[in-house]
Amino acid sequence: MTDPASGDLVLVLNAGSSSIKFAVFDGGLAERLSGIADGIGGAGLLKIDGHASAHALPDHATALKSILQELDNHGFPLARFRAAAHRVVHGGTELTAPVRVTPDTIAAIDRCAALAPLHNPHNLAAIETLARLAPRLPQTASFDTAFHATNPEVALRYALPPEIEARGIRRYGFHGTSYASLVRTLPTITGAPLPARLLAFHLGNGASICAIRDGRSVATTMGYSPLGGLTMGTRAGEIDGNAVLRLAEEDGIAVTHELLNKNSGLLGLSGGHSDMRALLGDDSDESRFAIDHFCYWAVRHAGSLVAAMEGLDAVAFTGGIGENAAPIRARIMAGLGWLGLRADTAANDTGRPRLHAPDSAITAWVVPAQEERMIAADALALLDTSA
Repeated sequence: MTDPASGDLVLVLNAGSSSIKFAVFDGGLAERLSGIADGIGGAGLLKIDGHASAHALPDHATALKSILQELDNHGFPLARFRAAAHRVVHGGTELTAPVRVTPDTIAAIDRCAALAPLHNPHNLAAIETLARLAPRLPQTASFDTAFHATNPEVALRYALPPEIEARGIRRYGFHGTSYASLVRTLPTITGAPLPARLLAFHLGNGASICAIRDGRSVATTMGYSPLGGLTMGTRAGEIDGNAVLRLAEEDGIAVTHELLNKNSGLLGLSGGHSDMRALLGDDSDESRFAIDHFCYWAVRHAGSLVAAMEGLDAVAFTGGIGENAAPIRARIMAGLGWLGLRADTAANDTGRPRLHAPDSAITAWVVPAQEERMIAADALALLDTSA
């Protein structure tokens, strides 16, 4: 493969344990193409704009080569790309803003591997593989944790001795790219400046809430890892540390890890459903209780975040559940009614962007998740700054 010339496109890459998601954006941030290399480690599939083809994908390097070849086949050769932009889950305390990838950046991402052992090594592998395949192509990285670096230290520290905190045991928060995108996008939907005190719900299989004061995160529900906070698709959310210790002592660390991350949350409560659409369509007591649990803890955590902002001006929903599950939005908005939020039932039921009634003291909105576009925007901003 040849090195790229000065191009006009940005390739966004999101490398996971068994997949690499990708998207192509032009200089105006219009998405030109998207897809995923899935099933890495065996007989995989490469899907581009809904069309799938079988590919042998024994490792991430092969998957990335296959992606680049397919992009070339679709009229997007490497020479057309100005940069490759990566989603990296964890930036720790060192990487608190999008960056150009340099040897120092790579070393810093590697130092954060212990904080996100299931994610950062794969993110880093994609960066290093692409550097070998296209050494002249600029690369950038955007971090899921970076948006929350503006939290006050009192919000970030656990009540632990300094020597423990020095090992990286502190709150980081996640879904930062989603929240950064929401802050960027909401004024284009409302036609007004960003609300001063905004409560943002990122609700999907992974779920969190963020208190955003004057465009900056001041508190969020996830902590050291994405396990903390809300009831999620398969994650337990908040749980007492001594309960975790007991489970680890009785069942072993590996079994407890699997339980809390993959077999709890909505899945564990309902006895089989982690998808909110399936839960809403199931009239069993277990599914109804799982939904009750999800909504109760969303509202309860929301109250804490409102206190962190000392009030509330607006609510925004994003993510798969936030954008599409009208009954869940309705219940959460009803739970915030004591703050003066009044929902427009018809608007919510039909999924309009504006969800609040004319007499509501709090505005409420649906904001489409645009994380890949945000990562591309980060890349272009970095390139323009360094040009």
